Amino acid sequence: MAKPTVYVTKQVPETAIRLLEKQCEVEVNPEDRSLTREELLAKVRGKNAVLTMLSDTIDATVLDAVGPRCTIIANYAVGYNNIDILAATERGIFATNTPDVLTDATADMAWALLLAVARRVVEGDRFTRAGKFKGWGPLMLLGMEVTGKTLGVIGAGRIGQAFAKRAHGFNMKILYTANKPKPEFEAQTGAKFTDRDTLLREADFVSLHVPLTPSTRHLIGEQELGLMKKSAILINTARGPVVDEKALVRALKEKRIWGAGLDVFEREPELEPGLAELDSVVIPPHLGSATIETRDKMGVLAAENILAALAGKVPPNCLNPEATSKRRS
Repeated sequence: MAKPTVYVTKQVPETAIRLLEKQCEVEVNPEDRSLTREELLAKVRGKNAVLTMLSDTIDATVLDAVGPRCTIIANYAVGYNNIDILAATERGIFATNTPDVLTDATADMAWALLLAVARRVVEGDRFTRAGKFKGWGPLMLLGMEVTGKTLGVIGAGRIGQAFAKRAHGFNMKILYTANKPKPEFEAQTGAKFTDRDTLLREADFVSLHVPLTPSTRHLIGEQELGLMKKSAILINTARGPVVDEKALVRALKEKRIWGAGLDVFEREPELEPGLAELDSVVIPPHLGSATIETRDKMGVLAAENILAALAGKVPPNCLNPEATSKRRS
């Protein structure tokens, strides 16, 4: 009996591939780049399962191309705004993600950005490498104090809470917004639930931890940036379009806020013109989950989702269990 076929749209850790190869015929995109639209449509055709990246747009056209043999689209990410969940459900195709395993790695990355922007670490590194460091000076590359300041967390899900809990070591006051108050989180951290405008006005550091939905697109724009302190720093490890990058570049150029740390971008991998030239912004290339341990766990989780679906089960991280009824019908 022929093994089920799996297509992987980008190279992932070998642990996941080896797990899949025990039961499946696996083909992996060998290029160190995302597939073009035409390549994606051609490669997924007729596959039983597809392991996708957040950069792959999985819409009705792709789902029709993959065909009725397909059981699952397994996203190698916690986010899934790249997948048309309704279209997948209508075709009886499961969609899955990789939650939980990247919580700590992403929370750590948000803190790395916060500290790097506040203390001008990247700017100082460039300064030293350029041979400009001629000796210590009392006014050289002065940054912002972190300890004892007010931290604003927009979105108190798993990652937002993990990020806020790390603020204890810096003796920070924590403000947060969420769909509803989180009493247990408040008891653990002393965090205070508030509205977004109050948070933006009072926080010295604002960190974004919301999913990308129609209601969160451009959640931070011209008006919101205008509420922030001139000394404030904005951190985004959520999704790029949560921030209006044009408005952010203007605010940074006009020094209406102190700085920003962005691990995600509105039109990723493209940057808003003018962003890369600003010393007040730190812009790593979407490294939130980029630890050896986390990326390995993400791959294993995606593979386990695929194997479960191919075995006729609802996968453990299923986003649309109602697809089961469509498959039966």
